[in-house]
Amino acid sequence: MEQKNYSGIERRQFVRIDFSEPLQYKVCKAETITKLFDGYTQNISQSGLLCKLKEPIPIEAILWLSFDMNVLTICKEIESRSLIIQKGVLGKVVRVVERQDGCFDVGICFLTRDEKEDFIELCNRLNKQMR
Repeated sequence: MEQKNYSGIERRQFVRIDFSEPLQYKVCKAETITKLFDGYTQNISQSGLLCKLKEPIPIEAILWLSFDMNVLTICKEIESRSLIIQKGVLGKVVRVVERQDGCFDVGICFLTRDEKEDFIELCNRLNKQMR
């Protein structure tokens, strides 16, 4: 397989760091909010991460992610700008690519504290659906 080198302008605001660790996540939907799934991080930045998951996740789905944030100094930056709830960080799925091994590379953008109102609205919808 031929690898193409990217020659355009770098679009990323933050540098990504290779970071392969287990993670657990929940999909913030009425049907799945009580289910805990497993996956692996692949790389991380202050604004998001790439992870390997067994299940496809819809674009724009909101995830609650739990992984060992104590091992990286970059996580102090994540904690200062992102929404942290019950020791997990909230993120929105922005990219999903199926891998040859049947898993999925899922790009996640961390929700910021400025997006808190959007998350509260999502929680209110979930509560109504679960009644």
